[in-house]
Amino acid sequence: MCGIVGVVGRSPVNQLIYDSLLLLQHRGQDAAGIVTVHEGRFNMHKAHGLVRDVFRTRNMRSLPGNAGLGHVRYPTAGSSESVEEAQPFYVNAPFGIAFAHNGNLTNWRELRESLFRIDRRHINTNSDSEVLLNVLAHELQQAAQGVSLDTDAIFAAVKSMHHRVKGAYAVVAQISGYGLLAFRDPNGIRPLCLGRRNEGKGDEWMVASESVALVGCGFTFVRDVQPGEAIFIDLDGNVSQQGFDGDAVHAPCVFEYVYFARPDSLMDGVSVYDARLRMGEHLAEKVARQLRLGDIDVVMPVPDSSRPAAMQLAARLSLSYREGLIKNRYVGRTFIMPGQAVRKKSVRQKLNAIDMEFRGKNVLLVDDSIVRGTTSHEIVEMARAAGANKVYMASAAPPVRFPNVYGIDMPTQTELIAYGRNEDEIARRIGVDALVYQDLDALHTSISSINPALQVFEDSCFSGRYITGDIDEAYLQRLASGREAAPEGVGLTSGSNDDENSND
Repeated sequence: MCGIVGVVGRSPVNQLIYDSLLLLQHRGQDAAGIVTVHEGRFNMHKAHGLVRDVFRTRNMRSLPGNAGLGHVRYPTAGSSESVEEAQPFYVNAPFGIAFAHNGNLTNWRELRESLFRIDRRHINTNSDSEVLLNVLAHELQQAAQGVSLDTDAIFAAVKSMHHRVKGAYAVVAQISGYGLLAFRDPNGIRPLCLGRRNEGKGDEWMVASESVALVGCGFTFVRDVQPGEAIFIDLDGNVSQQGFDGDAVHAPCVFEYVYFARPDSLMDGVSVYDARLRMGEHLAEKVARQLRLGDIDVVMPVPDSSRPAAMQLAARLSLSYREGLIKNRYVGRTFIMPGQAVRKKSVRQKLNAIDMEFRGKNVLLVDDSIVRGTTSHEIVEMARAAGANKVYMASAAPPVRFPNVYGIDMPTQTELIAYGRNEDEIARRIGVDALVYQDLDALHTSISSINPALQVFEDSCFSGRYITGDIDEAYLQRLASGREAAPEGVGLTSGSNDDENSND
């Protein structure tokens, strides 16, 4: 999972892109990069670290230009070893293209082979994003007439690319001398939206992963980029678009609403905050069916993204709501810490219990999801050490039983605590007196009740159904083998709730 942004402005955009990346920092903390275009030249800076650490005054001064794009990276297995894996990427032919991608291709190995054998293009990293960039570059070269490029050729290239590529991808690309191209995969798995502002010099445009980046930078949210749609904004601010005319089902990633997106974002016509409130309502109904409400003294969220669901659950069941766990926002990211023992220790550094809220009480902890179970177990032990009488847990998401192949770096199936276990067995593993999971249908309804046009979701980590239709057991076994070969602690759990809450 990553965050991307592209801007066509009327004045230098380096600060604007920097500010937007700060607003998207929750989508990736491993690396950051900005590229701007000025007088036909690309200027780029990227490095490991948070946005505030990657860019200094001298770096910002080296990024002139009224158009550009930015990226914050969330590491997947094997992708965080070299700064060369950080984005944006660049190719010099045709025309010169700078490129940022959020998502994951499922057929990138086959594409890399065909790029070498047929398209005669060299891939220099192990990144599927570089593969996608080179597919786009090849298709642009094929579609261009002579030495010039127009919107028809650009849209034809994207259309051809959709036929070659499988997986999840939201992309912003700057084509030197022409403008900004943005597009989304035909299933709309990864989010992308368009914003506009006018401060007297003419329209300025921004494309970003989440609406919070637009609004926070003074842009008006215009709309979501539709699944398979391509939008091109030239350097004068003129906008062209072409929809997808193929056969595909709009299936946004349900985990965006559960966990990844900021609650103040609007995504595919759905308020993330509202969706999480409704998750709490549905979860309350199941808690009422499975637990004796008279045995629950207090409801507490596991900070931060479970807070709306926990508040709504408590209100619906007329239970007391308290903040008993306090998060230290300045602890190092646990996903880059080698070894399970170190990760477990960091949980205690990251969260601290307020004893008076636990002592002598039966506590219902509400979390957004349970992936590995490491954090859940540590939190339960923390609650008992603080004096809790009984500890129950409710998850706003169903059991995570399958790997995600579309950009969420979840553990292999055998590392998932719900794999091969029923709820009672999971409860014993994490040490709770009772465990309640959200039903998958209820999770879907929490979102589709806000936007009825959304009826299908990419929910493979819960259901095992992969929307692109190209994932089988052999693919998952290859994926697991690749992860086992990765260095200890590299990109293994950056997206899972068990290692870091996304909403910093």
